[in-house]
Amino acid sequence: MDTETIRWKGRLGPIDLQVGPDTFRPTTISALMAEAMEVKPGDTVIDVGCGSGILSIIAAKLGAGRVFGVDAAAGTVEVATANARAQGVEDRIEFFQGDVVQPIPDDVEADLILGDISGIPDEIASVSGWFPSGLSGGPTGAELPLRMIEEVRRVLRKGGRLLLPTGTLQDERTILDRARDAFGNLRQLAERAIPLPTNLAEHPALTRMVKDKLVDVTRKGSRYLWTARVWEVTG
Repeated sequence: MDTETIRWKGRLGPIDLQVGPDTFRPTTISALMAEAMEVKPGDTVIDVGCGSGILSIIAAKLGAGRVFGVDAAAGTVEVATANARAQGVEDRIEFFQGDVVQPIPDDVEADLILGDISGIPDEIASVSGWFPSGLSGGPTGAELPLRMIEEVRRVLRKGGRLLLPTGTLQDERTILDRARDAFGNLRQLAERAIPLPTNLAEHPALTRMVKDKLVDVTRKGSRYLWTARVWEVTG
């Protein structure tokens, strides 16, 4: 598989990472989640939507005892394992290619789940260039996060934590309502306004979704911005 090298400049960086043609690359949301991550020595961590494996690597370097990374994109295991090996943490991380937490063994109970699959609506994702594998959040950008919220309950121990990213470029309200219903305890850890590329800001699908109040963007001078947030959900 052909790979290229990119550089992570977030927490514990700089770190050089190998990525394949279908690998989801770290984003501003990934950086926000890395900064918000708190890992206790010996914690078991599951990284959903692990992409290059960067959040798994950071979790291991922060003291996690075991880390399991999952991503549906082709080449996930090969690329992410190579990155973990290069960072000296391969012995504590196991990567799987698969859907959400389906490949995680039944006997695993996570202290912390990193749910870096914020997702955006399919119509917008298809022209964004952000999802090389073609996998995005569903028609409203909420469908995949909603499914993750339900499925992680199988592997999150009582009192464990889920780091949940959301954004105003998706049906954020529905995601947060479901998280409250499923877990009860929800608090915001981070927030950042992110410029929206012109091709997305002017896309007819986005204009329609803003009009329907499904997504929300703001204008600052000549730029349009959307807001990303990271939440801690306690099981």
